[in-house]
Amino acid sequence: MTLDDLRVFVAVCRTGSLSAVARDLSCTQSAVSQHIKRLERETGITLLERHPRGVIPTPAGQLLHTAAGGGLGDIDHALRRLRDLVHGEAGSVRITTGATTVRHFMSKAVVAFRHRYPNVSLEFQTAHSSRGCFDALLAGGLDLAWITLGETVRGIEQRPVVELPWVLAVRTDDPLAAKSGIDIADLARIHLIGLPESATSRSRLDAWLVESGIEPTSDTSVADWDTAILLAELGLGHAIVPDLPGWHGPAHPDLQLVPIPELPTLWTGWAIRRWDALSPLARAFADTVEENCSAAFSAAPPMMGNDH
Repeated sequence: MTLDDLRVFVAVCRTGSLSAVARDLSCTQSAVSQHIKRLERETGITLLERHPRGVIPTPAGQLLHTAAGGGLGDIDHALRRLRDLVHGEAGSVRITTGATTVRHFMSKAVVAFRHRYPNVSLEFQTAHSSRGCFDALLAGGLDLAWITLGETVRGIEQRPVVELPWVLAVRTDDPLAAKSGIDIADLARIHLIGLPESATSRSRLDAWLVESGIEPTSDTSVADWDTAILLAELGLGHAIVPDLPGWHGPAHPDLQLVPIPELPTLWTGWAIRRWDALSPLARAFADTVEENCSAAFSAAPPMMGNDH
């Protein structure tokens, strides 16, 4: 049994697919299977159940996955810290996050960090949900994840950075664009563009709509917030999204963002295995992002009726 065997096993449990792990590792599916078979041979028990659409861990496999995930993360983190000690400021920072996060929350911070640490490698790994970010962190090899904060996850610390109020995105010629705020009665009549089903923001929004007794019409869904904004600006529906500074101003001349004061705010920020165990470079990057977010979001224009 080797560390590579365990790393491959954890990755297969996380993705539920031997072929997906093979693609990520640039190897054959047979090579991935050999890692799993070696573990099963040495433990003397079946660790994965094969299904038509993938694999899932058996109870024994889940036990090993839980134990290995935490242990591998600590080992990989320690190895990376040792490399940083050897190479000084020529190390790396690895971040997992959603597809549009860098644009909205990190773009200026990335530039500032690169100017300060020109020899440090920044590596971004895309995840499709906060759950995917958590799994990637627990699997090891990553420093930070930028997530929408939600439920507590064992082995993960969550650090809030930005509080986001919700807005209704509409086209400027929509009757709702003239309102100073959206209430529950307004939401009952909208044609909703659905957010990604796996996203924490979607589950929080759906829970609030159900609690409020609202079932808006919806026949369109998107993969990210930016696409929802685009469709709303084109007049193809209404989008309930967190308010982001990048959507204000001349870049979106036909878009209006109207506050929804009754909808509880959303928090985004960092997820880490242990904040006090972060490398100096990873902490410096996290601090740079927080400083730039504080400046960007405090300077965001107020949400007002027809003003942009």
